[in-house]
Amino acid sequence: MSAAADSLRVRPGEAGTTETAGAGRASAGEVAEAARIIAGAGLVEGFGHVSARDRDGILITATRPLGAAGAGDIHRLDASGAASGQATDVPLEAPMHAAVYAARPDLNAICRTHSPAAVIAGAHGEVPPLGHGLGGLAGEVRLCGRTDLVTDHEGGEQVAAALGPADCLLIRGNGAIATGSSLAEAVVRAYYLEERCLVGEALGPDQGFSEQELAARRRWFEQETARAWAWMHWRFGRDS
Repeated sequence: MSAAADSLRVRPGEAGTTETAGAGRASAGEVAEAARIIAGAGLVEGFGHVSARDRDGILITATRPLGAAGAGDIHRLDASGAASGQATDVPLEAPMHAAVYAARPDLNAICRTHSPAAVIAGAHGEVPPLGHGLGGLAGEVRLCGRTDLVTDHEGGEQVAAALGPADCLLIRGNGAIATGSSLAEAVVRAYYLEERCLVGEALGPDQGFSEQELAARRRWFEQETARAWAWMHWRFGRDS
């Protein structure tokens, strides 16, 4: 494992107590901190959620304000997205998380956001051009034309199919999702998806990076993602 990849591992005292953020062994505290970070970064307000794969299930934030999330605000769902007990504050779109994890065994975390520039890009129905190298930290971005909430298995499969092998998905009239092999990676992708969309608003379709330019810049993304996570954790991470 490279030094940059190792820095994306979540260690005790940083964002939880998991052994590796990419091993599907997230803690409730880790998910809660990721939620507080995306709230602090302005990627969510009243709506949005964060989840992580947890062995044969899913950890997901409750519908309470993400900026105040703590370990006690995290629900454990089974692999289908169903909660145990009588929980009444599980996100309506839990089936979407379950469907994405089922379709993508390489993923261990999802951030569901409604950041302004990403919402605008989704409404336009176009992936904005990449005009700033750091926007590339969002990874591959795709579109989904669905406008309704994703509250059942069928809808979840539609979103998972639209995401395909990509990293982020703009959902028309319904925000975006950012995924990752770890919570750190998903959080960073959510932040730089918004950055990509914000810069892209001012560009024409032919003003973005060419494939050749993107390929050259991509070789630095792993190191830049590690640095971005360290900054976000410092800037927006705080105890609940």
